[in-house]
Amino acid sequence: MRDRTSARTPSLTELGLGAAQLGNLARTTSDEDARGAVDAAWESGVRYFDTAPHYGLGLSERRLGAALAGRPRDEFTVSTKVGRLLEPSPETAHLQDDGGFAVPAAFRRSWDFSRDGILRSLEGSLERLGLDRVDILYLHDPDDHWTAASTTGVDTLVELRDQGVVKAVGAGMNQAAMLTEFVRRCDIDVVMVAGRHTLLDHSARDALLPLAQERGVGVVAAAVYNSGLLAAPRPPADATYDYQPASRELAGRAASIADVCERHGTSLPEAAIACPLLHPAVTSVVLGARNAGQSRTNADRLATAVPDALWSELTALGLLPDVTSPRTGRVRS
Repeated sequence: MRDRTSARTPSLTELGLGAAQLGNLARTTSDEDARGAVDAAWESGVRYFDTAPHYGLGLSERRLGAALAGRPRDEFTVSTKVGRLLEPSPETAHLQDDGGFAVPAAFRRSWDFSRDGILRSLEGSLERLGLDRVDILYLHDPDDHWTAASTTGVDTLVELRDQGVVKAVGAGMNQAAMLTEFVRRCDIDVVMVAGRHTLLDHSARDALLPLAQERGVGVVAAAVYNSGLLAAPRPPADATYDYQPASRELAGRAASIADVCERHGTSLPEAAIACPLLHPAVTSVVLGARNAGQSRTNADRLATAVPDALWSELTALGLLPDVTSPRTGRVRS
């Protein structure tokens, strides 16, 4: 497993494990499967793990922390997020969470990018993770909270970084435009861009990636399957794109890319993982896994060599902007 870094970020393995499924995203994941997903990722060489309080109202953090317990702390990197503060809600504990996770609604999410809110959120995350520190702290989805997030939010993160509480700070979002503004205007080290630097969505390439590269800000690419459309060798009839049914036009583009992949002896999901890593600003691709088998599949797909001729043909057919290859990175010793 290769490592990558930037001028401002800690070294990350090219593949990271995204722990949303450990929080019962969309459906229940057993404790055994959640533990297996982390164990198999570790065995595959993954040393970067991303979570958030939002994922299962803290369940993801608790499960990830339990699975990492006992492993050498200096050998792995953990990121979590702030901005959605978990507040106890015993009056709704008998109901199901309405935030997309199959868990009881024993807490409610409260948007809070204040200094106090961020400090309280981090304290809760550390307790759930069973760790004395996290390595990267992201502002989580501040789409409707730019003013607070870019002032008190970033200021608090920088304070924590300067105190040595965290190594790197940034923001994680499902859009590229505001992340670009964070890089342009704020003292951050890393951004996580979800679904906007993929085989099908190239919006991060316009401004975010060049600016991040210029300023030494690392880019973590998440949701590179666009929530499902790129996850199988051929787009299924019920495929989703950004958690909604995929349009006929997008499904057709994915099928055309799959045709090219097959001609070059690779697969659509293998290309979906490899493509974001072609850009030198990208330090890691984060993929979710619900069990050990999915973690192993993710690692196997990353390890598959994708020929340069594939990118050339996709570009010639107008299915992909011009990209450069090969990958860059440092091999973990």
